Amino acid sequence: MTSAHADGRPSDARPGRLWIALALALVYMVAEVVGGLAANSLALLADAGHMLTDVAALGLSVFALWAARRPATARKTYGNRRVEILAALANGATLLVLSVLIVIEAYRRWRQPSAVNGGLMLAVAFGGLAVNLASLAVLRGGSRESLNVRGAWLHVATDTLGSVQAIVAAALIRWLGWSWADPVASVLIAALVVISAGSLVKESLDVLMEAVPKGLDLADVERVIAHVDGVAAVHDLHVWTITSGFVALSAHVTVAPGYAGDVLWRVRAALKERFGITHSTIQVERRPAPQAIQARPDGR
Repeated sequence: MTSAHADGRPSDARPGRLWIALALALVYMVAEVVGGLAANSLALLADAGHMLTDVAALGLSVFALWAARRPATARKTYGNRRVEILAALANGATLLVLSVLIVIEAYRRWRQPSAVNGGLMLAVAFGGLAVNLASLAVLRGGSRESLNVRGAWLHVATDTLGSVQAIVAAALIRWLGWSWADPVASVLIAALVVISAGSLVKESLDVLMEAVPKGLDLADVERVIAHVDGVAAVHDLHVWTITSGFVALSAHVTVAPGYAGDVLWRVRAALKERFGITHSTIQVERRPAPQAIQARPDGR
């Protein structure tokens, strides 16, 4: 996964962030499986399953970063930059499915509680929390620049909440004997997962559907272009996102009579200054002077 500058060049995304987070998730997933079996804790085993989705998401993100850096070709003139959006969509959809599985598992535990070694469960859950917090710190910077990294970050964030839930449930089971705490906390976690994943899926679909980028008002963009000296009218205006941070624009601009060709450059300068858009395709159309307009043969 990668982000891009406004002119479409890939940003200096660091794949090392993802490799570190991937290694941490993989190692602790194995530890949670061992700890869950030893403690007879379904919560830890479920969290290990959640960690498996983190490993898959991070692996997908690493692949997306590699693919997005592949050079453009005659068939793929933008290269593979949209791969990061597809990866983000896949991560978000997986999180939504995971939330359903969490609720189903919570209901099963509510109906059929089992004895758990609360002490061992607590120790393993604290270890999981430490690993997830480290992964969040590693991925934090990239999550603000790339939907793909954000998808991986959300996976780790929800797993962090899962670790907190496991800690609380383990404490309540160990000291108060409240076996119902585990399924109740799981449902709360599932609700948080739906909220975060829903937002990620919506943003990814907006990019794929070429919607106006978040934070941009199309009417405002049209107004800025129309106020450029020499512009008589604007039509067929489109603004969309190629990939994270790479906004593209196309428009037809009618130039008033008497203005030179530098109107195009003034429009591009206005777009860059006001919105940071540097990848624009402007078709200039000249409006003829009144004296140059001749009557048609039919008199109309």
